[in-house]
Amino acid sequence: MKTTAPADIDGRYAWTRLVVSVLIATIGSVGMWSVVVVLPMVQNEFGVDRADASLPYTMTMVGFAVGNVWLGRIVDRAGSIFLPLVMAAAALFVGYVLGAMVSSIWVLALLQGLIGFGASATFGPLIADLSHWFVKRRGVAVAAAASGNYFAGAIWPLLMQITLHDEGWRFTYAAIGVFCFLTMVPLAFLLRRPAPHLAPSAAGTPAATPRTHAIDLTPRALQILLAVAGIGCCMAMSMPQVHIVAYCVDLGYGVARGSEMLSLMLVGGVVCRLASGFIADYIGGVRTLLIGSVAQCAALFAYIPFDGLASLYVVSFVFGLAQGGIVPSYAIIVREYLPAREAGQRVGLVMMATIVGMAVGGWMSGWIYDMTGSYAAAFWNGIAWNMLNIGIMAMILLRTRPGRGANAKPA
Repeated sequence: MKTTAPADIDGRYAWTRLVVSVLIATIGSVGMWSVVVVLPMVQNEFGVDRADASLPYTMTMVGFAVGNVWLGRIVDRAGSIFLPLVMAAAALFVGYVLGAMVSSIWVLALLQGLIGFGASATFGPLIADLSHWFVKRRGVAVAAAASGNYFAGAIWPLLMQITLHDEGWRFTYAAIGVFCFLTMVPLAFLLRRPAPHLAPSAAGTPAATPRTHAIDLTPRALQILLAVAGIGCCMAMSMPQVHIVAYCVDLGYGVARGSEMLSLMLVGGVVCRLASGFIADYIGGVRTLLIGSVAQCAALFAYIPFDGLASLYVVSFVFGLAQGGIVPSYAIIVREYLPAREAGQRVGLVMMATIVGMAVGGWMSGWIYDMTGSYAAAFWNGIAWNMLNIGIMAMILLRTRPGRGANAKPA
């Protein structure tokens, strides 16, 4: 296997690897968004209430959470993202094809768990793997790779409209599964080289990518705080992202308008993620995340008084601009404060927490809707969780010590 030269880090190969990673993430992350688009049709076909119709999304996030940790560990041990990506392609193929044949909402929910597992390889594990190839531009690289998830959210809901109306959601699901397998496996072969911190360099020494920040917390305490913060921000984030299509249907605007708002939201998220990457390279991941969290909270407040069609387009785009950089910032924080050799697992654990927040938040918003008959209380619930995230990130920032270097405290 080809050795890693010092020039490969932040070099031409690293940027080529980034382009391939973004493409894979854009394809595989369909597993997170397709169920949001078909939620109203699934609810109508199976005759269930909004909370039960949200269960397949929740199971998607459960599979996504498990996959981020488990596949992240495989990346750490194997030193390559290749095997997790092949496993992901197979999981997406099986999940979508079998999902197109189900006759029960509960079976669909289980298969969505498999789909979520497959999609997970294109997020946390892929980001952790890519982070080893950059030092000077790690923030930009991580944010760009994470943007593949939002590219998927912006592109796939629109692509799905091509077949949803005439062929139905079942045909659309089967087509997605076949496409993912046929494209992701060949692309995975382009990412077989091991991470720089594991592969010997041309000079015979490890190409290390060290930590750059010190904090007055143990790695374990920091990991726990990041996990709780991740739950908080994504409990808030899930309300618009999971229920915007259903919200538009309730308001009489239809599935197509809701899908357009979701896409617009995620286009804003892509812009924010890329901008946040540049910002993080200068001010660090914690400050970048804190800025995004405050902006997300403000955008959630804006949803409450504005429910006209035009205003919802605007607010959805603003929400995307506000929150897009939050989740990638966790990966940057892990690489700034914690050991490189544990990046896959630690990034996976934080991503799992954010996914738990999305899963529980998506279900809870549906439950609150069933209890109250509207989404107003669900928005307030999201705002409260967002406040928790802001508080934790402010505390981490205050505990960060001046200067550079590794954590002084043991785990």
